[in-house]
Amino acid sequence: MTSRFRTFLLMALLSGLVLLLGRAIGGSGGLLIALIIALVMNVGSYWFSSSIVLKMYRARELGPDEAPMLHSMVKELAHNAGIPMPKICIVPDPSPNAFATGRNPENGVVAVTDGIMRLLSPEELRGVLAHEITHIANRDILVQTIAAVMGTVVVYLAHMAQIAAIFGGRREDGSGGSALGGLLMAILAPIAASLIQFAISRSREYMADEGGAHISGTPLALASALEKLSSWSKQIPMREQNPTTENMFIVSPLAGGGISSLFSTHPPIAERVARLRSMQAGR
Repeated sequence: MTSRFRTFLLMALLSGLVLLLGRAIGGSGGLLIALIIALVMNVGSYWFSSSIVLKMYRARELGPDEAPMLHSMVKELAHNAGIPMPKICIVPDPSPNAFATGRNPENGVVAVTDGIMRLLSPEELRGVLAHEITHIANRDILVQTIAAVMGTVVVYLAHMAQIAAIFGGRREDGSGGSALGGLLMAILAPIAASLIQFAISRSREYMADEGGAHISGTPLALASALEKLSSWSKQIPMREQNPTTENMFIVSPLAGGGISSLFSTHPPIAERVARLRSMQAGR
């Protein structure tokens, strides 16, 4: 099963949760309301999510005179990926990390932290930029934003479904199930939505690693960068830690480990590095 097909299947499952919860709340009418809520939230996130995230992390656009090497790298890699050159922003944070945003390649933005600029070698930084540019080329930001919004809708509808299951009864159209069944679905649906979001994000990260290695031509440089970022980001966690934006970064910016890593939006670094090294071996 390819990563793209897996992502499509997971998005379909997430959409199905929204529809099931809407139907559980109000039958056919509830299903229609669920569709409208999801549509409105997706349109809003499509237009405004990028500017919101950049403001959240106090990102500032860098001009060519401020960072000529960075601009040269991004221009070359964007050309290799076949997309317009994205804007480049700097995030004033000592934690080494990077992310991409923008609703499409024409509005793409690559953001790097102060920390990553000091930590990585030019070749490793180029590998990270290639990873983020691949996200833009693959329109991953749009996919992940929609997944996040749909997950939020599922949580919202689940709360409504719990209220309906506790205080309501069977609907007049006879389409409702038992109150216990509705309550169980309302409790389990948000958990299922979170797991689906994790699976979507992890699938896209593997694709970005592969694409980044391809357009940069240096899989081992990206592998080395990931190992450094994984180690140092734990020692210097980001000041701003927002779980809703975790999936945007090349490595998780959230502090924590152990069982919490099972619910990370990122695949294990060791597995990502192993894949990149196998790509180098197969060249």
